[in-house]
Amino acid sequence: MGTFSIWHWLIVGAIVLILFGGRGKVSELMGDVAKGIRSFRKGLSDDEAKPVDPPKNDGAKS
Repeated sequence: MGTFSIWHWLIVGAIVLILFGGRGKVSELMGDVAKGIRSFRKGLSDDEAKPVDPPKNDGAKS
């Protein structure tokens, strides 16, 4: 176990379970963050996929 005692490993394990385990609020929050990043990337790729049409000039002066 190196320089850490069993108590250190139990505390680290408990923190990992709280952050990433089960249906805790933190794991749901991280899932929501991932969904937000995914939709942001999708929005960026949608903007790049659409060609930008230049404004039409009908010859009239304003």
